[in-house]
Amino acid sequence: MFETLQIEHAGPVATVWMNRPKVFNAFNEQLIADLHQACLQLDADPRVRVVVLGGRGKHFSAGADLNWMRRAAKGSEADNLADARRFAHMLQRLAGMSKPTIARVHGAALGGGTGLAVACDMAVASSDASFATSEVKFGIIPAVISPYVLRAIGPRHALRYFQSAEKISAERALMIGLVNEVTAVEALDAGVAALVEPLLAGGPLAQKAAKDLIEAVKGRPIDAATLEDTARRIATQRSTPEARDGIGAFLDKRPPAWQA
Repeated sequence: MFETLQIEHAGPVATVWMNRPKVFNAFNEQLIADLHQACLQLDADPRVRVVVLGGRGKHFSAGADLNWMRRAAKGSEADNLADARRFAHMLQRLAGMSKPTIARVHGAALGGGTGLAVACDMAVASSDASFATSEVKFGIIPAVISPYVLRAIGPRHALRYFQSAEKISAERALMIGLVNEVTAVEALDAGVAALVEPLLAGGPLAQKAAKDLIEAVKGRPIDAATLEDTARRIATQRSTPEARDGIGAFLDKRPPAWQA
């Protein structure tokens, strides 16, 4: 169905494989369009509970395809704006999925590849993984990926890496919050599976509400408006059939409906 992707289903888990190994899964117009459409389809599929994003071949993603960059350099500002908007909307669609998303990162995740990793809710990297916001080396800036990178590592680290374009090792990425877990190379899939298991134990509607909660609360003062908003959110959630079943299942010592 997709020119640049392969999608594998294993029960409630869908793995989206970027499938351009000859160019290290560098993205171009087609990969951006395919990822956007895949996110829409998987988000709308009630059978899918968790989405994993990975890359075929030696690397997760080397960032922008060189031919795409060459065309962009020759294009007008209007052409570049249209390209940037398509990439921005794809990242927003990935970050805004209503179900948990995990980046499975191995090898290089450079430039926009770093952006893909941090647009996911969480990331598991193998010890050979490396990251970089390398755009300044080409005289450009990591503008479109910046909201997601800042969400992960904060402005202090971003001030360094946006300007230095240094490679970030997996160990360093873990230290600064770029990834959640680092595994041995041969244990990467096991590391992803270890994260999937507890995610499948949660209520899907509650997980979506939890993601919405974070977006609503982050950066806000703990004032009367925030207190009222959070109180209303938990009251609304408690009244849902999912919450009633989840609480009843706990009291009755049985699995909830979403685990049946």
